[in-house]
Amino acid sequence: MTLNTEIAALVPKLKGARVAVVGDLMLDRFVYGTAERISPEAPIPVVRIAREESMLGGAGNVVRNIVGLGGAVEFISVVGQDPVGREVMGLVGELDGVEPHLLVERGRTTTIKTRYIAGHQQMLRADRETSEPIGDSIAEDAARLVCQAMADCTVVAISDYAKGMLIPREIATIIHAAKAAGRTVIVDPKGSDYSRYKGANILTPNARELAAASGMPVSDDRSVELAARKILKLADAEAVVVTRGADGMSVVRARGKSLHLPALADDVIDVSGAGDTVVATLATAMAGGIDLDSAARLATVAASIVVAKVGTAVAYSGDLVRALRHDDLATGEDKVVTLEQAVDEVGRWRRQGLKIGFTNGCFDLLHPGHVSLIGQARAACDRLVVGLNSDASVKRLKGADRPVQGEAARASVLGSLGNVDLVVIFAEDTPMETIRALKPEVLVKGADYTKDKVVGAREVESWGGRVVLAKLVAGQSTSSLIAKSAR
Repeated sequence: MTLNTEIAALVPKLKGARVAVVGDLMLDRFVYGTAERISPEAPIPVVRIAREESMLGGAGNVVRNIVGLGGAVEFISVVGQDPVGREVMGLVGELDGVEPHLLVERGRTTTIKTRYIAGHQQMLRADRETSEPIGDSIAEDAARLVCQAMADCTVVAISDYAKGMLIPREIATIIHAAKAAGRTVIVDPKGSDYSRYKGANILTPNARELAAASGMPVSDDRSVELAARKILKLADAEAVVVTRGADGMSVVRARGKSLHLPALADDVIDVSGAGDTVVATLATAMAGGIDLDSAARLATVAASIVVAKVGTAVAYSGDLVRALRHDDLATGEDKVVTLEQAVDEVGRWRRQGLKIGFTNGCFDLLHPGHVSLIGQARAACDRLVVGLNSDASVKRLKGADRPVQGEAARASVLGSLGNVDLVVIFAEDTPMETIRALKPEVLVKGADYTKDKVVGAREVESWGGRVVLAKLVAGQSTSSLIAKSAR
């Protein structure tokens, strides 16, 4: 068994792992467009805006990543009494597996970072924020809520973005309570004075932050170790996990051997939020009972996944397994993804200018008619996603004796076809939810349908897509195959 296979076998331990997260919550807004000319008013590009996306940033991105990995979160933070504060509260409320404790401070400005992106290039970032410390009473309330969360959470993640949410007395109270309760504290630090995190178990600075806090160079493994050991003494910590960009990641312990892991990312698109992903993966893994070295290996893989996406992205547990077992997985298995993973991948393809196609069905006992349909669908697009009815869905549609093959087998067979790029299993009777999430440019069904009967046809045409009715292969159906086999 390879090391990657061993690490991949740990991923199921992430599911249900409970983490308390406290820190600065903000909104990340991404404005996408094209830059085709220079402004006549100043020597700057004119960005023609095509779309906007908003998502949780800062500590909120740590929470998003923990949930994506299958963990559960008790989230403590502070927002202002303003429209952005209400927006982030709504986004937190939409996350499954999160118990939010969001305190509202009057007169406070909720941080929002707006990034303008043309193609893959970030053209401008505009921030609206306050870095004023929160009031003592709110800090006491936040610390109390974190301490209460320790009853159910074995790991506390402190996400410090230096926006005023975390004041020294509050941090000290949380760390002291965690140590007394035998909980692990992981801190994503800011600033140059790490003594404010004294007693935390693990600190996760990047190389630049480590250099600033230690006053020492961090040019290679040896210098990183020396700088980290200075921080370990200053903060009375057990380990420092240093994210080093293209140089990978280092785990330096107060006692024991250091671990230096190489970077895995081949395609770096956007490093926004990669540090959040590392903290989230470490916290979730350790809450699931995984040792620090293995947690760091998982975090390295997770970071390589998110830097290949645009924006403050999320690494899902399925992403980790696919990345770790890429050489071991059959091609068919490798293409079977969750809807969330498919949305991410489709977004990446779309940014490359590729046309997305979608078709769906039960695909029970794959036959030449199915293969022909899929071939015609792939010919009409650049990338094809196939929606597959789950076993329960097939049973409702086709009867108690169907499907003949389970959804895992049907999905694997579909994924083994060269014309199929992704397979998404859906539990509903129709793929409408999947279609709305993926927004394909091409929707393909067999010619035994008329366009007005194709689920999602109206929606696809509403965003400028088209519906293709594929020619049928005569005499081919799963029902006829089952009937023949019964003779």
